[in-house]
Amino acid sequence: MEKVDIITVKPENIDNYPPRCFLNPKNEGYQIKKEWLNQRFSEGLTIKLLYLDNKCIGFIEYVPGEHAWRPVNARDYLFIHCIWISPNKHKEKGNGSLLVKDCIKDAEQRGKLGVAVITSEGPFMAGKDLFLKNGFTTVSQVKLSYELLVKQLKKGPLPCLNKTDKDLSIYQGLHIIYANQCPWVARSIRELSDIAEEKGLVSHFTELHSAEEAQQAPNVYGVFTLIYNGAILADHYISTTRFKNILKKIK
Repeated sequence: MEKVDIITVKPENIDNYPPRCFLNPKNEGYQIKKEWLNQRFSEGLTIKLLYLDNKCIGFIEYVPGEHAWRPVNARDYLFIHCIWISPNKHKEKGNGSLLVKDCIKDAEQRGKLGVAVITSEGPFMAGKDLFLKNGFTTVSQVKLSYELLVKQLKKGPLPCLNKTDKDLSIYQGLHIIYANQCPWVARSIRELSDIAEEKGLVSHFTELHSAEEAQQAPNVYGVFTLIYNGAILADHYISTTRFKNILKKIK
């Protein structure tokens, strides 16, 4: 029988239990994410790793809703930022559900109204199927690809998405609005800045420093937005190759 363990990451053990999504510990993006985490643990942020036969195959990251780094009002709920299972051979075997159920149990113990999550059928966010089969329901939808789902444990106000359809005309030229919540975003910012400079484009990089700022982000993903002359060109993390292709089209 396979041995399954769920380990809670804390400041004192993060070096021994680094989530694989956080890249190699020697990578700049990993170190930036680690610093971000150490600032968030006091706000109730929780990371749990799923080990199968002593190998990390996944993790879940969640926070009290008032500290969510997404454009959402989820006070009195736990809000899931990320959930990940890898490699693919471990998917569709109930491993993701183990982490979701553990989060739900934590919400019950904390006396929360429930658990909320934003899903997407696009990259870098979990799809909704995992949550639907664990009792979540959709309460809001944006542009078909993003959905806010909730597992309600007690009666109370439902979470809601904050408005992201703001006037973006103030963003003239090339703007990237980002946060270090995602280590892949943190890793890429310097690379994207260097590419823009090489192409001779005046670019503006704006870091979101708090959950309050992220909750007012101009797109539902929250922690990465690429805007050019008032139009969103990318609403989630992109590779350097994709960035170069975008720049070819706007020049």
